[in-house]
Amino acid sequence: MSKNLLEMQGISKAFPGVQALSGVQFDLNEGEVHALLGENGAGKSTLMKILTGIYQKDAGTIKYQGKEIEIPNTKAAQGLGISIIHQELNLAPHLTVAQNIFIGREPKNFLNLFLDEKELNNRAKKLFARLNVNLDPRELVGNLSVAKQQMVEISKALSFDSKVLIMDEPTAALTDTEIDALFVMIRKLRQDGVGIVYISHRMEELKKITDRVSIMRDGTYVGTINTKDATIDQIISMMVGRKIDNNQKPIISQQSREKVLEVKGLNRGKAIKDVSFELYKGEIVGFAGLMGAGRTEVARALFGADPIDSGEIHIKGQKVNINSPTDAVQNGIGYLSEDRKQFGLLVGMDVKTNVAIATMKDYLKPLGFMNSSKIHQQSEEMIKKLRIKTPSGNQLVKNLSGGNQQKVVIGKWLTRDSDILIFDEPTRGIDIGAKDEIYRLLNELAEQGKSIIMISSELPEVLRLSHRIVVMCEGRITGELKNDEKASQESIMALATKRIG
Repeated sequence: MSKNLLEMQGISKAFPGVQALSGVQFDLNEGEVHALLGENGAGKSTLMKILTGIYQKDAGTIKYQGKEIEIPNTKAAQGLGISIIHQELNLAPHLTVAQNIFIGREPKNFLNLFLDEKELNNRAKKLFARLNVNLDPRELVGNLSVAKQQMVEISKALSFDSKVLIMDEPTAALTDTEIDALFVMIRKLRQDGVGIVYISHRMEELKKITDRVSIMRDGTYVGTINTKDATIDQIISMMVGRKIDNNQKPIISQQSREKVLEVKGLNRGKAIKDVSFELYKGEIVGFAGLMGAGRTEVARALFGADPIDSGEIHIKGQKVNINSPTDAVQNGIGYLSEDRKQFGLLVGMDVKTNVAIATMKDYLKPLGFMNSSKIHQQSEEMIKKLRIKTPSGNQLVKNLSGGNQQKVVIGKWLTRDSDILIFDEPTRGIDIGAKDEIYRLLNELAEQGKSIIMISSELPEVLRLSHRIVVMCEGRITGELKNDEKASQESIMALATKRIG
């Protein structure tokens, strides 16, 4: 029987106006992968920040290797052997692999004045040999793939002789092959007695890699179950407090045949090759394909973010020239980018400003003053319409969950009253409950007559939402499927791997 490594009991934490955690419990055994699940805002991150010394608990106890402890800061957590690998990797791209791992702890030579690069690289090699990782200590981190960078982060964490390793969405940016390699490494760590807390929104991964699953909801502990005894539906029901229909098809009425967008012969270098398609009023067209197929490149070209070499764009029968995002917005196009934090939001500003930002001119009063009451009224209407979970429009966007941040971006373009909406990976990094809300929202927008282009790497998502599915491979459209009984993950993948020319 595995030895208990960590036990958290009755953990509570409050922030001004918010009870983030209330009497939460969690435990971890040696050599175990224990999944911690819950919707965005359930309290997972807060609990792990308490465990790693970023926050201090208001109440409760933490026992580590049988002894009750306090964790006043991150350095104390590292000293105890508790490390976390965040979803956003924290590495210096201009430094080597070895330099990143031992930064601040570099071996010195010659009167302790100079960095001993040879010893530094040797230490990294020994660490990689123990972990069975194939990395060159001298390689610049900026030259590595995301998967290899993640291996560096894991190696760095374990260089502190970590007994507890917290992984936050470790597979979010990895391919299937890279995920398999990561799982091999996790199994090796499990054999070495490391306890792993595994946070993920990908339900299909749980059976492959975890031993137990603990679920949180609204800052409280719901329960813990053995992975082998659990079903995905059971886990989802515990997470969201309601049943989610994962097989639901698009909620559609008879679509209009009013053509709102026609793209003819779009070309841009090697990224976009002779792309042509149509979009109708009230329709959701899903764009599917493997990574690098050219889907995002098409979206950016339509929005004027990248120039095109040739081709035509027609909106409601009229040829238009879109040379910048401003041109696209003026022609009724809204773009929800893959990276919402970098390109879609002002995360350091409040919800009401983000909702109003695309239509700011409409709120100007004489002499250039802003109509604050009108902005407040509009944002409150959008918060209510989109069911954005926020104390008020004055809340900073960075304090919202991922799903609610996505709703704020949608609210921005609905405030602008864009007729054509491009959603690029609309549910990436969003939990299953928030996904369901986004799905329903997209269907509602289509029912209201909005026309949507949706890019997604998740085939079940494409099949659930799309009326038609356009498939790309190596910059070209390789086929189109109506979302009927013939459309399947297999038929999409056949087109996604079909090379033309």
